[in-house]
Amino acid sequence: MDWGSVTAEDLIDALREVDWSSPPRPFSEFFSRFTLPRSYPKWNSRLKCNLYYYRTNYFVMIIFILGLGFLRRPLAIVAAALTALTIAVLNDSFAGTFNEKVTRTVRQFSPHIAAKMRPPLTPVIRGRPSAKRAIFICGRPRWVFVSIFSTASFLLWFASCGLLTVLLAFFIGLLATVLHASFRTPNLKARLNTFREEFRAVWRNYSEL
Repeated sequence: MDWGSVTAEDLIDALREVDWSSPPRPFSEFFSRFTLPRSYPKWNSRLKCNLYYYRTNYFVMIIFILGLGFLRRPLAIVAAALTALTIAVLNDSFAGTFNEKVTRTVRQFSPHIAAKMRPPLTPVIRGRPSAKRAIFICGRPRWVFVSIFSTASFLLWFASCGLLTVLLAFFIGLLATVLHASFRTPNLKARLNTFREEFRAVWRNYSEL
């Protein structure tokens, strides 16, 4: 697969739509075979390939670095968890799973309230191209929960006086991610046809290119 033709927008859309439920790659695979890219196109292709293939590992690594930065501040750890939840809700697969688990839990205690948490029905119009399916959580648009979680996390960051610390820790996490994705040689698994088909299934407008 020619990762050099994948734009940043396509990669972001794929990371947002792909299933994140798969466990992280083994450490023996994650920390092996580092080489220097020979050219800018090689680096560009490698960076995108590794960001997609090791997405779960990078997410866990950034959260771990943030946790180390706020080990002595419990309130900031809660803020980091809310921030991670906000980012995770932006993923379609996680948002659907989160909505299902919350609805199921509420249904066990109050079926009447759970009935009100159903998303509104979307009319189907024949002869028109289908629009992108909207994501609902507890019967409300996803952006409502993103706004609530992000606001709560910001207030907790402000209350813990850790805004500068989180910026530094987040920068270190992003820097470690970019360095690893730049020097980690893509292995054979990342080049198999099954991996290409997985990306094709979530890459917007891939078949039209």
